[in-house]
Amino acid sequence: MSRINGFPFPFTKNQYAYSNDSVLLDPLKTITVTDDYKSEIELKRKLLHKHHDRCFRSLPLSIESQWETLLLIFSELASRKPDSFIFEKKGNECFFQNHFFEEEVTFLFRDASTIDLEPLDLVGRHVQEDLIIMGDRHDGLFLEAGQLCFPSNWSLAFVQGMEFKSIHSPVPGIQSDGFIQKVERFISKIRPGTAWERKNWSITVTNKLDTPLETYSEWGKHRKEVTAENAGDLIHLRVEVQRLFRLPMNHDVLFTIHTYLLQLNDLIQNESWLKTFYQNIKTLSEDITEYKGISTYRTELLRFLENHMEKERMER
Repeated sequence: MSRINGFPFPFTKNQYAYSNDSVLLDPLKTITVTDDYKSEIELKRKLLHKHHDRCFRSLPLSIESQWETLLLIFSELASRKPDSFIFEKKGNECFFQNHFFEEEVTFLFRDASTIDLEPLDLVGRHVQEDLIIMGDRHDGLFLEAGQLCFPSNWSLAFVQGMEFKSIHSPVPGIQSDGFIQKVERFISKIRPGTAWERKNWSITVTNKLDTPLETYSEWGKHRKEVTAENAGDLIHLRVEVQRLFRLPMNHDVLFTIHTYLLQLNDLIQNESWLKTFYQNIKTLSEDITEYKGISTYRTELLRFLENHMEKERMER
């Protein structure tokens, strides 16, 4: 049950439908440090070293919001985990210490010559979350900077500079009834200094956190390997805890994404989760099933879940 503890199970109903289920966070937080911190940071840094152009992108006009994000996250790490992180700012002189890696960083705020990386790229190497900055312009929200190491079948390089509505246009049904426009209006009205949270889910085969569109040929092929016998080992429920924060100084929107994976064999240990998960997969519409990449193995997944529920009934 240890993997279940703290896992952000995303389903609250027996049938899934897209909705803006964001909740206001009080107390405010944009990041979370879990027991997987060190291993996930090591993986992020390895990916950034090998595939920097794929994992980090920015437009020049994002630099002020990058600095504000760096200040925000370093301060939050130090306040939430003072035994593990230290951050001090005196005037423009800044000092950050990460005890997990025995690292220190000193720099001058807003002075790019005092750091080796762009501010978002630097601070992102100390948090498990992927970080996206959406510029809030008079004609919409635009993706202007991002450090994205753990994407779920999308490409930062492809969407850089794109408008929020265009980025999400492939999602089935999201254009109906003006839903995407409502979401964009909701984001545009987020007050400075407030944070909202929602959960997004998908299913992945194998336990890879990094599943970018560019490497689909490497991980996508495993979808064809799922059977009713091995589904418990191969399939993982993937949940992204997404947080939206209005930067007080620059009024752009910081979007943080913390990704969690739970193996199906662990998920079924919680009887309530098992039943709810089963009902959601069983009633999932065909277009969403296809969009989330489940169609290849949904029959095998449902058979596995049904077999396990039948086994539980027999043992009672």
